[in-house]
Amino acid sequence: MRYIALLPVLALAACESPSLQGLMTPADGPASVTPAVAGTAPVATLDPTPPPPPPPSARTVEQFDTTTAEDRAEALAAPEAPEPSNELGTTIASLGSPAEPGIWLKTPLVTTLTPGRVEYQGNSVNVELRPSGGAAGSGSQMSLAAMRLIEAPLTSLPEITVFKR
Repeated sequence: MRYIALLPVLALAACESPSLQGLMTPADGPASVTPAVAGTAPVATLDPTPPPPPPPSARTVEQFDTTTAEDRAEALAAPEAPEPSNELGTTIASLGSPAEPGIWLKTPLVTTLTPGRVEYQGNSVNVELRPSGGAAGSGSQMSLAAMRLIEAPLTSLPEITVFKR
């Protein structure tokens, strides 16, 4: 039983091992790839110029949210021409890793990286929908920037409606 208790400690130690860092290389394809945190595996994104990861010294919400004013304005902008939207469903969202920059939602409602939109209590934001790999109904994780833009409390579990664009 005591060996099971050590598994999380060993797993975290392996993640911090310099010999294991940098083994992942960006995949070729239409999506760009950016490291979420220095020394971690890259994250696929649709954004050709994704926001930089937060600095290692980041401690506040403002320091972790590295999106620009232009990024936020684009995320809040309504489409100029009506676009066909498909409602994918509702999900409970928790705050994703604040060290992973951008405006995104990791959800089991999609299987491929795709543009989308989420709504929460009358607020709407354009997001990048990323597959979570979780089972249907397992919930979603939302970026810090997206949570701020829809004005959801960061410590809550908001129920959001997800749309594919």
